[in-house]
Amino acid sequence: MQDDTGPGGLDAFFSPRSIAIVGASGDPNRIGGRPVHYCLKTGFAGPIYPVNPTRDEVQGLKSYPDLDAIPGDIDLAVLAVPSERALATLEACGRRGVRAAAVFSAGFSEVGGEGAAMQDALIETAARHGIRLLGPNCLGYYFASSGACVTFSSSFDEALPAKGGIGLITQSGAYGSHLLSMAMARRLGVAAWVSTGNEADVTVAECLAHMVEDPDVTAIGMYMEGINRPDLLIAALKRAAALRKPVTIMKVGSSEVGAKAAQSHTASLAGSDASVGAVIEQFGAIRAATTDEMFDILYAATVAPPARGDRLGILTISGGAGVLIADAAERENLRVPPMPEASVTKLLERNPFSSPRNPVDVTAHALNDFDLIAENLSEMVQAGDYDLLLAFFTTWVNSKKLGPRLRDALLETTRGVGRPFAVVGLLNDEVSKAYEAEGVLTFEDPSRAVAALGALARYARAFDRAAGLEGTMPEIADKGLPSRSMGEAEAKALLAAAGVPVLPEVVAGTAEEAVTAAEGMGYPVAMKIVSPDILHKTEVGGVALNLGDAQVVGSTAGRMLSEIPAQVPGARIEGVLVTPMAGAGVELIVGTQRDAVLGPMVMVGLGGVLAEVMKDVKLALAPVSVETAEEMLRGLRGAAMLDGVRGAPPVDVRAAAEVVSRLSILAAANADGVESIEINPLLVREDGAVALDALIVPRE
Repeated sequence: MQDDTGPGGLDAFFSPRSIAIVGASGDPNRIGGRPVHYCLKTGFAGPIYPVNPTRDEVQGLKSYPDLDAIPGDIDLAVLAVPSERALATLEACGRRGVRAAAVFSAGFSEVGGEGAAMQDALIETAARHGIRLLGPNCLGYYFASSGACVTFSSSFDEALPAKGGIGLITQSGAYGSHLLSMAMARRLGVAAWVSTGNEADVTVAECLAHMVEDPDVTAIGMYMEGINRPDLLIAALKRAAALRKPVTIMKVGSSEVGAKAAQSHTASLAGSDASVGAVIEQFGAIRAATTDEMFDILYAATVAPPARGDRLGILTISGGAGVLIADAAERENLRVPPMPEASVTKLLERNPFSSPRNPVDVTAHALNDFDLIAENLSEMVQAGDYDLLLAFFTTWVNSKKLGPRLRDALLETTRGVGRPFAVVGLLNDEVSKAYEAEGVLTFEDPSRAVAALGALARYARAFDRAAGLEGTMPEIADKGLPSRSMGEAEAKALLAAAGVPVLPEVVAGTAEEAVTAAEGMGYPVAMKIVSPDILHKTEVGGVALNLGDAQVVGSTAGRMLSEIPAQVPGARIEGVLVTPMAGAGVELIVGTQRDAVLGPMVMVGLGGVLAEVMKDVKLALAPVSVETAEEMLRGLRGAAMLDGVRGAPPVDVRAAAEVVSRLSILAAANADGVESIEINPLLVREDGAVALDALIVPRE
């Protein structure tokens, strides 16, 4: 990895002044012939130097026997040579002062063994000569602004992509080529496309950082199989959010959680794939589950204006379609507020057959009075003041008789309002292009239209959040934690020192000491076995609640201290922990888990089955502010529990958020020595929150 990791370090790739193609072929269908052919096709302005010792001319250009014979400076070299010749060719690039090299050759780390050693040699050679390296085993790239089309992908055989604002970044070569072909088939405008291959040097994160700063790129799609340099990826995502530039990511593959899953609930709930998804969302991007979803989002982001909010107005000629669209809106967390009553009255007077509340159903009566379409839509824009608009007109949009009139009515009403608008119906390419030229989205499937509009609303929320304050980070005097196993009492004492509230408690070594402790606290009390070797106490009968008198406390303590050591031979028993009953509230699980790629993640979820069975949890990269922690809590599917249900009072969400923030700060400060920290449960009461149990697992 070169030191020059900023976006400026990739200029020699994406805006080269000259290109040498080593292994150039006169056949434009061969791997070494395609980049020559494509750069001629794009009209690349700088000199193109084919290198082939067996030919004097390649595709009408003078050919050179080697790099040393080229008379001018070389910004970029393309290595279309067998893997065994790649290292010597890269050395020759170094002698000529080449700034960047794209290596098509395969047979390196992707095959392991000797191939991995060959790749290490490439990295060393590139670093020694100050050459930025794309690949090896990459398909190359295309940048419309410079005309650099350095690839052997067949996607460019028939035509170049339409010019537009989409940037595509992919770790996969073949699937990356498929993505480009799909974008072209969907008539999407492409500004840039790059395949990073083995990422011996240049990563998807650096390509993202470069495209984020490129004014020609207005929205970015990424296909990722793994994450190299997560620090650069996060920095690039932050920058994209600050510039309000949409990024959508397909991250495929997932990792096994690992051995620590057996020791911590947090580990099983914060697996690597879940952590990646959380980080993508945390820093303002959207994770797409499918290729179609990614392209729908990119299409919406490059055709429609940005969203300002999440209020959806629906205009339709079908009541059934209106219901379907409203259901889809709920799934996408879009609001569908009703029209103002004055507007409803006004529109009903014009069309008594309609249902103008939102969805606004003008019914087929609009065939008899076409002005109703513009009047209803205008009322939605002006009085309804919706942030997003969707109109469903089925086959009307494609009709030779109705289509032009409908298009005029819709466009004249919405032109200049600056809000995302999707028209849903059966459209041909010509009709779609006419709408898209006016910034209007077109879809055949209403649900996909709603999902695309929902993505624009999610970007608006994410960008607004990024533009706000970083939030409050609690002060913690001593952030250090020992990197060793410890019992609950010691773990809670360390968390208490970091500002996490805990109940008074006493560790008793005998039944008599337990009774004395309970008498001093007052009944009822709770009791738990204390051992750094017993992580799930309930499984061995090591938890007892609501102990109401001295006799019950004494007998329970005696049972735990005598029976549990026999159940768990070799476990270190430090005693029983006696503490007052905590009272009523909402139980949460709060934990941190060190992700192998991203680092410490913080997790929060509602306690019990909601977290463990329903996976109702939120994750974020640590550390997080109190405000971000509160947003995580409010984002839980069961968040209504925090506001009180069935007569229960609301609980202190801010206090819970502060505990989450403090735990995340501890995890970030102890990333090298601590695998996970867990509070389970954290009891959140009307006034404050208290940790009832704690676990700290050292990193091995």
